[in-house]
Amino acid sequence: MMIRVWMRAAAVSAMLAGPVAAQDNPFTARLYVGDRVITNYELQQRALFLTLLRAPGDPESQALDALIDDKLRMIEAERLGLEVTPEALAEGLTEFASRANLTAEQFIAALGQGGVEPQTFRDFVEAGIVWRDIVRAKYAGTVTITEDAVDRALQATTQETAIRLLLSELVLPIQPGAEVETLARARDIRDGVLAGGSFASAARQFSASPSAGAGGALDWLELANLPPSLGPLLIGLAPGGVSEPVQVPGAVVLFQLRDLEETTQVAPTGVQVEYAEYLIPNTEAAGAEVARLRNAVDRCPGLYAEAQGQPAAQLTVTTQPLAQVPGDVALELAKLDLHESSSAIVRGGNRVFLMLCSRVALPPEPEIVLEGVTPVADGEAEAEPPAGPNREAVRASLVNQQLTGLADRDLAELRAEAIIREP
Repeated sequence: MMIRVWMRAAAVSAMLAGPVAAQDNPFTARLYVGDRVITNYELQQRALFLTLLRAPGDPESQALDALIDDKLRMIEAERLGLEVTPEALAEGLTEFASRANLTAEQFIAALGQGGVEPQTFRDFVEAGIVWRDIVRAKYAGTVTITEDAVDRALQATTQETAIRLLLSELVLPIQPGAEVETLARARDIRDGVLAGGSFASAARQFSASPSAGAGGALDWLELANLPPSLGPLLIGLAPGGVSEPVQVPGAVVLFQLRDLEETTQVAPTGVQVEYAEYLIPNTEAAGAEVARLRNAVDRCPGLYAEAQGQPAAQLTVTTQPLAQVPGDVALELAKLDLHESSSAIVRGGNRVFLMLCSRVALPPEPEIVLEGVTPVADGEAEAEPPAGPNREAVRASLVNQQLTGLADRDLAELRAEAIIREP
């Protein structure tokens, strides 16, 4: 995961004034996760840490979600009798800091300039290491990557031309409190298809997507327009293969790869999208309102007129790199051409009228920079550029992608089963 880290005195000053308001007693409990506590201080520290790393989303809500997950990871590690050795923790701190071309000591010192305590960084890394060890121990030997999958992934990694995919989807909405059941249902459907069942029939029967009537079949999609986390997962499939369940906000999705082809276009290094979300009350009249909007609005600016006199939250227009777009929105945007719309997403009591305003290729990712800190110098001549990916590196990447899917599933189950409560 590439992380751009920027630190400026003014930005740090603003961050210390918020995102998380200081509490009279910062060490009081904000939330209980099982028998463990998340204090206001931990939340403040994690939010500041994420802000310094320029992590997308609201820092406080992202920090609280991340801390809940970390507590669940550590509870599971304790149940299994696993702990992170000092040597493994030191290695993890060094690896994370190296992404900014710094030593662990330099990275900790730089975080300290922004008000983040060393223990906050250590807790963050420790929870990640122990969870990785749990997942690898649990699923060791169960993930198999075929030579054909390595060939396809290697080709996609090394070539400069774009790839497009012919996919089918099956979308299972997640009702509040039913995360475990929905994931289990998705796995059962996947197992049935892999045992000889029809993905199209399953999509017609179970999918909540508008594509269900077509057996889940989608038109050709550019790989670069899909959520970046999906790419390795889908590239690793053989035609006819079905992905592990993919969890997006409010749903679990299965994909079947029907075909894959290389195009004559040059693959972009990244994509930035601008999109509009107009909220429609999800009542029986929602379908008629969606049809009316599609007839009345053919460009995003037209939605501003529709939102006149409405609450500010009725219409939001967002511009951001595709990697930062929420998974459910990114998946719908991938299906849209410029100025097209979707109404597949339901959020709370509203149906989202989603319109793609623009989609542009991004320039290459800039080098990771931590301002005010000199990178580690080794005194040696500049090294030769690294060679291209080899088969074993690609195979390891594909294994990690599958393990990530399994880990996300297990974490969702732990969260669903945990007692999480406020003081």
